[in-house]
Amino acid sequence: MKPARILITGNMGYVGPGVVRHLRQTFPEAELIGYDLGYFAHCLTGTSRLPETRLSRQVFGDVRCLPSGLLAGVDAVVHLAAISNDPMGTAYEDVTMEINHRASVALAKRAKAYGVKSFVFASSCSMYGLGGSDAKTEESALNPLTAYARSKVASERDLAPLADEKFRVTCLRFATACGWSDRLRLDLVLNDFVAGAVATGEISIMSDGTPWRPLIHVLDMARAIGWAVTRDVSHGGAFLAVNAGSNNWNYRVRELAEAVAEALPGTHIRLNPDAAPDLRSYKVDFTLFRRLAPEVQPRHTLSSTISELHHKLLDMGFRDPNFRASRLMRLRVIAALREQDELTEDLTWTTGQPLAVPPPPVPRPRPELVGVQV
Repeated sequence: MKPARILITGNMGYVGPGVVRHLRQTFPEAELIGYDLGYFAHCLTGTSRLPETRLSRQVFGDVRCLPSGLLAGVDAVVHLAAISNDPMGTAYEDVTMEINHRASVALAKRAKAYGVKSFVFASSCSMYGLGGSDAKTEESALNPLTAYARSKVASERDLAPLADEKFRVTCLRFATACGWSDRLRLDLVLNDFVAGAVATGEISIMSDGTPWRPLIHVLDMARAIGWAVTRDVSHGGAFLAVNAGSNNWNYRVRELAEAVAEALPGTHIRLNPDAAPDLRSYKVDFTLFRRLAPEVQPRHTLSSTISELHHKLLDMGFRDPNFRASRLMRLRVIAALREQDELTEDLTWTTGQPLAVPPPPVPRPRPELVGVQV
């Protein structure tokens, strides 16, 4: 059954524009509602159209404090809102757990109380951490090494008991995102390598290049999310945590750099053999995702993604050798907003709604008049 109303949290980040576009194409009659605090709303890259014009409406707000009525009549929640990477998680560890874990679980509980049927959670393969050389399945031990990864593990743990036949929960353990977006990020391994090659002719690997990384194009993430929105309980059960990506996209970091250098001749690769070892290394098995969702398997390839990033960076005139200090790095955006006194220590807007506002009441069915004597 197609949803009539979908709420997308965190829609104004890197993943959101592609998700909104895909959901609009897949469910053209649905009411799509965006909910975002707007940290990165201004970080547009190479788009002629504001992505949010594809929504039915955009609401600005904090997932830690939902406005009254936001979930009324919603059939599905796509929950993208999060402190989105390891550097940000390290800088704001308490806030990461507050937003990524506690607010996520609270949102799911409220969604269930409001009668939402499907809750899609953007999880992460980073929870496998130091994974060794064996490809990790959904049954493998979890070894989260960062605040970001720990927040995803804790969220999945607390979301599982909420699921039942009337409230489907799908946790998509995404591989590392890559590819072009209307709000591009360059703090992602493949995007960083292509940007370095374009801007300076050099790729700087901040390790010895041996760690494993699975990757997925941001638009293939959107297609997986569209599938999860209407997933039937017969495909994975009421609660499903599934690795989302492709077995063809498991690479060592050095292999990614070599692929970029091959596509952009003249690029020099610079390793840092003296760097501390990067313990985040994991190959991932995506067989279950292929079995459950054969129609939405990743379409993009490593070579096509490198080519896309290369040409679109050139189209936007990108030549910034100092891009790692630019607004294309999410932590740098947050730091700039803090420096301008726009954000508080707990990452709420200094001029926005206070976080202490109590949550709206959950609607309850009218009690029956039972045993009333007349």
